[in-house]
Amino acid sequence: MLRAVERRPPRPGEVADPGLCTLALLSATSNDPGGSEGSEDSGDQGPQMLPDADAVAAATGRGTVVLEQVSYSGPPLPVVRAQVPPLASLFSRRLRWSLAGLAAAVVALAVTLTLVTKDNPLHATYVTLLDLFSINDPAHNASRSEQILQLLSGIVGLLMLPVMVAAVLEALGTFRTASALRKPPRGLSGHLVLLGLGKIGTRVLTRLHELHIPVVCVEADPEARGMATARRLGVPVVLGDVTQEGVLEAAKIQRADALLALTSADTTNLEAVLYARSVRSDLRVVLRLYDDDFATAVYRTLRAAHPDALTRSRSVSHLAAPAFAGAMMGRQILGAIPVERRVLVFAALTVGGHPQLEGRTVGEAFRAGAWRVLALDTAATAVRASGTGGDGSRDGNGPGNPGTPRTFGTPGTLGPAEAGPSGLIWDLPDTYVLRSEDRVVLGATRRGLAELLRRRGRERTGA
Repeated sequence: MLRAVERRPPRPGEVADPGLCTLALLSATSNDPGGSEGSEDSGDQGPQMLPDADAVAAATGRGTVVLEQVSYSGPPLPVVRAQVPPLASLFSRRLRWSLAGLAAAVVALAVTLTLVTKDNPLHATYVTLLDLFSINDPAHNASRSEQILQLLSGIVGLLMLPVMVAAVLEALGTFRTASALRKPPRGLSGHLVLLGLGKIGTRVLTRLHELHIPVVCVEADPEARGMATARRLGVPVVLGDVTQEGVLEAAKIQRADALLALTSADTTNLEAVLYARSVRSDLRVVLRLYDDDFATAVYRTLRAAHPDALTRSRSVSHLAAPAFAGAMMGRQILGAIPVERRVLVFAALTVGGHPQLEGRTVGEAFRAGAWRVLALDTAATAVRASGTGGDGSRDGNGPGNPGTPRTFGTPGTLGPAEAGPSGLIWDLPDTYVLRSEDRVVLGATRRGLAELLRRRGRERTGA
């Protein structure tokens, strides 16, 4: 998996990790608590997209957005399957310890009776159970040891009666509340507290549950649309007004990793965040605000109050815009990421028909601020080199001799062993020569990608 990471400017003596490449330089005001990122009144021209090496070296004190590769190196994640809840969930811990103590007492009595009477262990256990339930004959003519054991068995039987009644009541209560909302477990920690189960909160809850991230929800309305989802997923929910004392504490906010305030009331979200920060100063929060002016004031205040924190303000519509823009630009768009108030798109293109790419090295094809070749799709290149499509049909789109395979190992070429399991090579050298049958993944601005597609469209029209 690849991700775009926003990194702070390196401190004196630190060496910044460049990752696979630098996608953008953030605006100069991104680290100014009183500034506004990329705004016109701040005098900043906004982020610099796809900078070259000289621009990155000269931009001291500015944050960067770098592309890095992420892989999971831990043990295989467990497969979550729907299953019957364990028997232990029917009884409390104290009741389980009581039942275990009674069982141990019965075993001890049976073993002692076996040693005293030299009887068969199974028969001795049977006699102990008879004495336990007071259905055995009194041991008048037995030895003193057997009489003492019978009295002890009767006492244990008396102790077992209230424990059995408590077990039945707890089991009935568990079945009655099986369809009710769960409460946060006592030892819960490292979870996320989600405030609000409306439309957006429900979508966030579903996504977090798919990622196996523990969540505790807080909702004031018992009839909220997300309550059914929380009940179906078995997510703990705290019912109550978050502005009241004790509600966030019931959600174990002091041991949580982050708070997501996603209600439709700006004041409620802000009050919850400020109170949570007073309980735990290093708590990470996501604050949803509707009013733009109010959000700007809160944003600047938080940055001034917490200069060492990574505080960012983002518009929901601005974050969703790249997905709509990518869908409108065509199927070659793989994804898009917002960089402050601009958008960087990722596209998969065939080099053939693009004079800005064909016959050039990766370094020569790079145009700062417009596009940059990031990866080579070796699987698609091999298919085109063989002259067949994925279904074995002949591919007439790739130029050159379809029967001549690609020569690997020569300068400017790459071997298939350098590609990952997906067939993509992300660390292309600048000396690699792009051929017409190559399929590449590039990062580009919307204007740069439009220029590439427009020129190819003009050539097809002229032909």
